[in-house]
Amino acid sequence: MCGIAGFLVAGGLDAAAEHRLGAMTGAIAHRGPDGAGCWLDPAEGIALGHRRLAIIDLSPAGHQPMPSASGRYMIAYNGEIYNHRALRERLERDGHAPVMRGHSDTEVLLACVDAWGLDATLAQLNGMFAFALWDRRERRLILARDRTGEKPLYYGQHGDTLLFGSELKALTAHPAFEKRIDRAALAAFMRLGYVPAPASIWAGIRKLPPAHVIEIAADDRSEPAPRCYWDLAAVAAAGVEAPAADTPALVDELEALLRDSVALRMEADVPLGGFLSGGVDSSLITALMQAQSTRPVRTFSIGFADGGYDESAHARAVAAHLATDHHEFILTAAEARAVLPQLPAIWDEPFADTSQIPTYLVSQLARAEVTVALTGDGGDELFAGYNRHTIGARIWRYSERLPMPLRRGMEATLSASLVDRLVHGLSRATGIGRDVAALTERMTKIGAVIGADDPAQVYARLVAKWPEDATPVLDAARGARSDIPSFDLQNAMLFMDMTTYLPDDILAKVDRAAMAVGLEGRIPFLDHRLIEFAWRVPLSAKIRDGRGKQIVRDLLYRYVPRSLIDRPKAGFGVPVGDWLVASLRPWAQALLDPARLRAEGLLDADAVAAIWDRFCRGERSLLPKLWCVLMFQAWLEHQGGAARAAPRDLAA
Repeated sequence: MCGIAGFLVAGGLDAAAEHRLGAMTGAIAHRGPDGAGCWLDPAEGIALGHRRLAIIDLSPAGHQPMPSASGRYMIAYNGEIYNHRALRERLERDGHAPVMRGHSDTEVLLACVDAWGLDATLAQLNGMFAFALWDRRERRLILARDRTGEKPLYYGQHGDTLLFGSELKALTAHPAFEKRIDRAALAAFMRLGYVPAPASIWAGIRKLPPAHVIEIAADDRSEPAPRCYWDLAAVAAAGVEAPAADTPALVDELEALLRDSVALRMEADVPLGGFLSGGVDSSLITALMQAQSTRPVRTFSIGFADGGYDESAHARAVAAHLATDHHEFILTAAEARAVLPQLPAIWDEPFADTSQIPTYLVSQLARAEVTVALTGDGGDELFAGYNRHTIGARIWRYSERLPMPLRRGMEATLSASLVDRLVHGLSRATGIGRDVAALTERMTKIGAVIGADDPAQVYARLVAKWPEDATPVLDAARGARSDIPSFDLQNAMLFMDMTTYLPDDILAKVDRAAMAVGLEGRIPFLDHRLIEFAWRVPLSAKIRDGRGKQIVRDLLYRYVPRSLIDRPKAGFGVPVGDWLVASLRPWAQALLDPARLRAEGLLDADAVAAIWDRFCRGERSLLPKLWCVLMFQAWLEHQGGAARAAPRDLAA
């Protein structure tokens, strides 16, 4: 696990190139605190930089950028190839294995490309990765990203320089970079709480989509087109059209696949542990880790002094049952709030998922003990774990039978501010704030589903922070509606989650939080063999009696008693809404100051002021909208004046 950065300059490199490359890799030193490396070919105009977090082969033999044994390729690579031992054995059987300097997966990756070529190698990789590969013979730069987007990779042409790197801060460190905000991307961020690929918040910079590769010739500065090397749409369609039979054998198959995935991800030359929330997914990953370990696995969880948000007792009970070496940190509100000033620097792009706070804190806790942590992410997207997959789909099936005028009226009623005020008053009166206050958001979402025109709008409304056709961004091009597969609604939502929400929210959250403290996060559910299996699993095995992830639960019950697991799904949250009207109020008011917003010229000051006023009066369902604005404003402040000067006609 590491960070990469570099550039390709038409006409060759000048004497300052190495200094510029050092500035880029220095900006992402947190991703690789164990070492730095750079390689330049001034005549060809290519510069590759690397920051190392040593996980496998801690010796100098794992140093990057690394040349292939043939000398044809040079690589800067971020990630882990979990099946590198099997690939090495295959190379040896086929007589293609060169004399290896060490036992790193980087060296195996290079040997595979040397022996089989790029496409055949990508098809064989089981892992998470983003890499920049320079082909000396063909004089071309190759950028590639793993199948699900666990590892980030940004790129873009600014002037005569093609920039690329693991995080945007590496690109902005190069003097060729121009800080111009993409208003269309900003509008998309306000709708979703993250900037969806392939866009980035900066004009002219793109995210390489998951499962894609891009090739840039040294002398060609035309816009390169990424190409797909693993087609999730085809995988999903094949599974939906010909699902497996819903039998107990499916649970056995899931166990074999997930057990092997966990075992592969437990290989490391450094201390390893796992995140344990006490929920279904993290408990199952922990159970499979412990079942394959000769000593207690180190597990980590975060709890909160606010009892309404504290789930640590559930993690503690599961840890006790599995006999793990459990580490727990109970946070005060002040400790959690202290993270806020760091968020813009950590996420480097506007990001508004409030669970980013506890995710960073549990990463920080784990890093004090281990360098690698396995997580339970991905289970919800693969096996229908969100309420939208169950409740949302059921409401749509019923509501689409009703006359549209009636549906519009129901939507208006459920979205009314009166409901918000009544629920907020009930919350304060009963003292069970979290559960009752959450009812507001649920009622608003129910209304949004009832009033939707079609399945695509159902999904868009369920995941939206701001309405899809209305954000506070000034002069932004209206976002195009996302295509949704012609599956049944539940499978279509699962596909959309896998291709949008998972890589751009969940995986971005985990990567930035973990790497900010030099921790490698590994995600067993995202083994591509498991993804392909999950699409063959029929909905009847995923959703039963109105509850999702049934097949995952059935497997977990083999390791953990039902009594420790069967409870309503809880989010990984913090009471941000309560903070905003109390201790964080001065911070929020400063960021939302109408005069400030007008001077910046990016957001509608009147619309934002109205949302803030309604929120302060008790409409807590407005928190997602408000948090998007606050996270953008905090990010903008972190960027400084150059970003604020973005012209108003910069709609991409």
